[in-house]
Amino acid sequence: MTHEIDIERRTLLRTITAASGIALTSVILPQHAIAQAAGKPENFKKADVKVGDNTIFIRRYGKGSPLLMVHGFPRTSLMWRYVAPQLASDHTVICVDLRGYGHSGIPASTSDHYPYSKRAMANELVDVMETLGFSKFDLVGHDRGGRVAYRLALDHPERVQRLAVFDVIPISEGWGHADAQFAMTYWPWVLLSQRAPLPERYLSGAPSAVFDDPFGKGSFGPEIKAEYVETYRDPARVHAICEEYRAAASIDIEHDNKDREASRRITCPMLHLWASGGPLDRFYEKDGGSLGIWRKWAVNVQGQSITGGHFFPEENPTETTHILTTFLAT
Repeated sequence: MTHEIDIERRTLLRTITAASGIALTSVILPQHAIAQAAGKPENFKKADVKVGDNTIFIRRYGKGSPLLMVHGFPRTSLMWRYVAPQLASDHTVICVDLRGYGHSGIPASTSDHYPYSKRAMANELVDVMETLGFSKFDLVGHDRGGRVAYRLALDHPERVQRLAVFDVIPISEGWGHADAQFAMTYWPWVLLSQRAPLPERYLSGAPSAVFDDPFGKGSFGPEIKAEYVETYRDPARVHAICEEYRAAASIDIEHDNKDREASRRITCPMLHLWASGGPLDRFYEKDGGSLGIWRKWAVNVQGQSITGGHFFPEENPTETTHILTTFLAT
């Protein structure tokens, strides 16, 4: 048995070395490396999808039932590089760069910030999926992408078969529960929503600091970090990202409030995962935790905490994929 395990480990090491060109000297591999080897992350297609007056960059994996995956701040579609390949055997996985991020287009904003509202972003992603031939799909969103995802599910319930939202609560709930602890923890909400050009100057002045902060770091080497940081070297992209945060402090709250007043709720099956020991695991006990908050917004929601920090899809992709696969099979 020991001999067989040793053979399997050596085979896995050779696979990873061949795929990445990096010599690994330890047989004890982190979860993200195991996921990368098993999932063959190089097997995807890049494309630019023209929708309206904008272009959205996508990474497309596998074949089967359609699954749309939406990243958060400060990431891009690259954040799904370990999870998406593991889902590709029976899903057509579409990982997008949100407008303003990564390689997607950067539409001009307006005084009310609507072009960077979650509604505008959600409408655009519906058009992306329609252009690709998918009128209905499963939907996964992390962080800011989770907020685009729940807005899409509310505005287009006929499109979303299942919804998974990672480590976020609704925007209006976030602001509604805000206190000093919130402000100190979720610093991008407060900083990046300020008037231009102050937050743009901060973000442009030290772009890599976003990834060095304890709230923002993840499991990646210098090449991945360099690709992430590239977004923040473009002043137009930095402005777009700040506009999205300004929308979250204004027009997005209005959209949430109108849904609440109309008693509109998410009707598809929903999964909520949050980081064990993280802010969502500690801040909202009197509301039944973050899952209790989501139960006010969704008819059928299940969830659990997961190890790995805020960026658990990168930190703990194996468990993330396992839970997500089980949910998508229901």
